Amino acid sequence: MRMLPIGIQTFEDIRKEDYIYVDKTKEINEMAKGGKFYFLSRPRRFGKSLLISAIKDLFKGKKELFDGLYIYDKWDWSKKYPVIHLDFATIAYKTSEQLESSLLDFVNSTANKYGVELSNNALPSRFAELIEKLNKKAGERVVILVDEYDKPLIDNLRDKEVYVQVKRALHDFYQVIKAKDAHEKFVFMTGVSQFSRNI
Repeated sequence: MRMLPIGIQTFEDIRKEDYIYVDKTKEINEMAKGGKFYFLSRPRRFGKSLLISAIKDLFKGKKELFDGLYIYDKWDWSKKYPVIHLDFATIAYKTSEQLESSLLDFVNSTANKYGVELSNNALPSRFAELIEKLNKKAGERVVILVDEYDKPLIDNLRDKEVYVQVKRALHDFYQVIKAKDAHEKFVFMTGVSQFSRNI
């Protein structure tokens, strides 16, 4: 008997270990072909991270994981896209300085993973440079996935001063995504609160 993937948020693990998976690839296919920017607001434990994991593996061209699913014979597997996947569960953000330092580490580690050298120092300009250079190196536009975009804000609600500083830092970071639209194939963000109210 196939098991339920309780607590498992990684699409590859679910598929390789043969857990039960409710096929959402029809909806993913419609999103990928119907637009570029998406935001999903849902409470925690509603499958947002698993959805992002599936989208990530799809754009990275991991065809074998999608065998038997709706999208398998409808996707162009000859194309593999560079993916920037930011999960705020892995980012430190007790202060705006800590947040910016963690985001800078994330940008640097992503650049290293793809073998890209960055020269800008300030976080927003370095992030912008990463997007541009990934696009140029891969020959395909960049996919950006952000999980729990609002976690640093929600977790700092009790400290108004820190909240305002963190909000400003996030605003500057997210503005880059909007500015680099020409280099982006697909952008998908999740959170538990409305994006426009926070950023």
